[in-house]
Amino acid sequence: MDPGTRQERVRLAWLWFLAAVSALILVPLLPTLARVAPVCPLHAMTGVPCPTCGATRAALSLMDGDVVAALAWNPLVALAAAGFLVGGVTAPLWLPRLRGRKPPPVWFRVGVPLVLGANWLYLVLNGV
Repeated sequence: MDPGTRQERVRLAWLWFLAAVSALILVPLLPTLARVAPVCPLHAMTGVPCPTCGATRAALSLMDGDVVAALAWNPLVALAAAGFLVGGVTAPLWLPRLRGRKPPPVWFRVGVPLVLGANWLYLVLNGV
């Protein structure tokens, strides 16, 4: 089946919705899961934070409603988590209306690596 068909987009919308709602339902378990999460191997061995260092602390801060602290721990993870939840909860409303797939524009293909690199540089410079 062509991944750009309406039926496939509707399935994707509901899958995203279920994933976002499941994540919201499981929020109370996050502190328990955070205590058993492994230490970042790159940070433990080199002292340099990986691009996702601070993700657990950012998620815990978001759970407590402290957006500023979440952005301080890892801006990209905090924004991605918020975008995932908002997008997932609203996906059944807007995703089926999208037309077929188009290749990402040049600004996106260049911008994503630049944003990832800038976020990692932020983490390294702030010693997260």
